[in-house]
Amino acid sequence: MVLFSPSSFLPSRVTSFATGMESLSLVTKVVMPRLSLTMKAGTVIQWFRKESETVQKGEPLVEVLSEKVTYDVEAPASGVLRKILAEEGSEVPVDQAIGLIGLADEPIPQEVAEPQPPPESAATTPPLSKSEEISERAIASPAAKRLAKELHVDLSQVKGTGPEGRVVEDDVKLFAEQFEAEPKVQEIIPMVGIRKTTAERLSLSARTAPHSTVVMEVDMSNAVKIHEETRLSYTEMLVKAVAAALREHKIMNATLDGEQIKVFEDVNVGVAVAAEKGLVVPVIRNADRKSLKEIASVLQTLVEKVRQGELTKNDVTGGTFTITNLGMYGVDVFIPIINPPETAILGVGRVVEKPIAVNGQVTIKPMMQLSLAYDHRIVDGAPAARFLQSIKQILEIGSF
Repeated sequence: MVLFSPSSFLPSRVTSFATGMESLSLVTKVVMPRLSLTMKAGTVIQWFRKESETVQKGEPLVEVLSEKVTYDVEAPASGVLRKILAEEGSEVPVDQAIGLIGLADEPIPQEVAEPQPPPESAATTPPLSKSEEISERAIASPAAKRLAKELHVDLSQVKGTGPEGRVVEDDVKLFAEQFEAEPKVQEIIPMVGIRKTTAERLSLSARTAPHSTVVMEVDMSNAVKIHEETRLSYTEMLVKAVAAALREHKIMNATLDGEQIKVFEDVNVGVAVAAEKGLVVPVIRNADRKSLKEIASVLQTLVEKVRQGELTKNDVTGGTFTITNLGMYGVDVFIPIINPPETAILGVGRVVEKPIAVNGQVTIKPMMQLSLAYDHRIVDGAPAARFLQSIKQILEIGSF
C-alpha cells in the first residue's frame, strides 16, 4: 500500500461532526471546471479510474466535454477514488462535485457522498399516479385493437371519437393514413456534445446580441499573387489582416459585461473549423504580434489537432474575434452569427474572377466578399465599416 501525506488534502478537506465530537475527513472534491466565461455546465464523457482505484495528483482522471472541446480533468490530490458522483454521459453544472478522492479507509461525510442532482434544465417529469396511469390507457373497441395490431399502430397515440373517448376502427384507419403521409425518418441524431453546445451558444447570441452586418467586396489580386508564390492560404492572410485591424480599431476587440464594455489588450483571433462532430474555433493567440509565416504555422498545427481530436482547453479559449470561411464550398456571401461573448465575426466568401470597371475600362479581377456581423449594443455602423475597410485595404495592398 502506498501511503499519502494528509497535508496534501488540507486545502480542500471536508470536516464532519458526529456524536458531539469532530471527525476529520480529509476528502478532496473533483469538480466540473469552468472552461470559459459563458460555460454553465459540462458533460462527463469518460472516467479513467474506477471507484476504489488509486489515483495520483496531476494525472488525467476524467474527460469532460464543453465549449465544443473535450478536456481531461486532472486529479486534484493523490489517494483513492472513493466515489463517482456523476456517471458518464451526465451533464453537471460548473463548480459542482463530480467525484471524491480520499484515503482508502476514511469515512466520507454523508453530505458529500450523495450523487449530485442534475441541472434544472434536465429535470424530469414526476411519475404518474395510479389514477393517472389508468386514464392514460387507451380504451378501444375489439375491432380497433385488431386493426391497430395489424398496422402496428400505438393505440395510446390515437385520439378516440367513440363514446367517452373510445377508439374505434375508423380512428385507427385515419391515424394510419396520416402516419403514412408523414415523411419517414431515416436516422435520429441526438442533440448532444459539440452540436448541443453550438446550438446553445448561437441561440444565446441570436437572442441577446442585436446583430447588424456590413458587406464589402475586396480585390484579391495581390493576395492571389502571394498565395501562388508562397502557398500561404487566404485564411492565414485574413488572420494577419484582421489582427492588424483589431489593433487599430480597439472597440471591435471587446466584450459586453453587464453594464460595461471591456476592451481586450490581447488580440486572439479564432478560426472556425469544421470538425467531425461539429464546428470548433481554435484560437491563434496574440495574432497581431506574429508574422504571416508564424500565423500559418500555428494555424496548421491547430487544424491538425482538430482532425486528430486533440484540441486542448487552451486551444479553444480566450478568443476575442472570430473568422469563418465558407469560400471553399463555393459560397459568395453569408451572414454569420457572433461567437459569444465576442463583439463581431467576419464571414469570408470565395475568391472568384469577375469583370470590374477600372478607370473606365472593364477588366477581370479576383474578387472576394467579406461580411462583418457585429453587436450593435457595442459598435455602431460607421466604426464597423471603418474596421472592415481597414481589412480590405490590407488585403488589397498585400502588406502582410
